[in-house]
Amino acid sequence: MSQTQPSGTRAGRAVASPAIVDLGALEGSLADLAPRYQEASPFPHIALDDFLLPEVAHRAESEFPPLHHDRWINYVHGNERKFSNTDPSTWGPTLQAVWTELTSPRFVQFLCALTGIEGLVTDDSLEGAGLHQTKAGGFLNIHADFTVHPRRRHWRRRANLLVYLNGDWPARYGGDLELWSRDMKTREEVIAPIGNRAVVFTTGADTWHGHPDPLRCPPETARRSLAIYYYTEEENPEARSTEYRARPGDGAKAALVYADNKAVRVYDWLKRRVGLSDRSVGKILGSWQRR
Repeated sequence: MSQTQPSGTRAGRAVASPAIVDLGALEGSLADLAPRYQEASPFPHIALDDFLLPEVAHRAESEFPPLHHDRWINYVHGNERKFSNTDPSTWGPTLQAVWTELTSPRFVQFLCALTGIEGLVTDDSLEGAGLHQTKAGGFLNIHADFTVHPRRRHWRRRANLLVYLNGDWPARYGGDLELWSRDMKTREEVIAPIGNRAVVFTTGADTWHGHPDPLRCPPETARRSLAIYYYTEEENPEARSTEYRARPGDGAKAALVYADNKAVRVYDWLKRRVGLSDRSVGKILGSWQRR
């Protein structure tokens, strides 16, 4: 089995384990994987099962930190209800090693070859990324992601990597990732968030995706993942906030989606102009939620 090389120590990071993913096997499959990715509909994407080595996946799932409000950012508003942890110092060593490996030069070069996007760079601040979890009743409406990093104005967001850390995830729990056509008329792909499945997809102004129906999992369970976003440096990329859309047939919900979009745009403007942070707003949302 091929082993990845340690990528060194960066601030706040553990040194990558010598075996996190079988990167040699992934590289050897690029002739098959790259066309599948780049020709996929409704936009370039791919699902990779058994992504982490089995023992790594097991340890990463067991280390996933519990939902404490002092460690988790609240994303609780009209278009989503989920939580994010962007502080790797609160993660276990396996989760830190996974993050380090998936942002290593060798893995990023694999992503460049897979996606056909040259010059991908990684974000140590994990803006909007990191560990995600959604509890019973939570959801994430269909959306296209913000297009430019809010604190690095020359960084255009280009690709997302999601690694699901759910273990056994019965279909009855819901939470499938939906990919919608660029005109938002047709749901073209549904990807179940089963444990140790990775999903990579290109991001743009009309790459619509989400899991909009409330989760039906037990209260002690959560839809859990590690999210990493990749960027390219460009001169003047067009910045746009996350844009949510109602699905055909959503009825009265469409008005709520539209109204919340307005609030998200104002918040995005404040982040870019005055440095407002997700963590500070999350504390406000968390306090409101606990009332």
